[in-house]
Amino acid sequence: MSPRASIAAAVFALAASPAFAYDYPTADRVQFVLECMYRNGGSSVYVYKCSCVIDAIAQKFSYDDWVNASTIARYQTMPGEGMGLFRDAPEERAAAKRYREAESDAKKMCGVPK
Repeated sequence: MSPRASIAAAVFALAASPAFAYDYPTADRVQFVLECMYRNGGSSVYVYKCSCVIDAIAQKFSYDDWVNASTIARYQTMPGEGMGLFRDAPEERAAAKRYREAESDAKKMCGVPK
């Protein structure tokens, strides 16, 4: 097999890999890791641990589902009548609960306390 064919086959195999099925934009992964590091004192040791968390979450949620569920989970904790939209509907409560459970499991697995 020629070198070009080998490279093309490798690229095709990687592109078809399930690891890429739930890939998130780099900027969103970085933002998640930076926020996670900040919550845990800003130590550089959390670069790898927080990256582990977002990788574990990405295995359970497509990018769009993650955006929706994490947004709902964040807004449910905000006070006010307007935020009732995120607290009252059963679908939103279920999505936020599923996200919080996935995030909690990932943090335990990756050694991230907060």
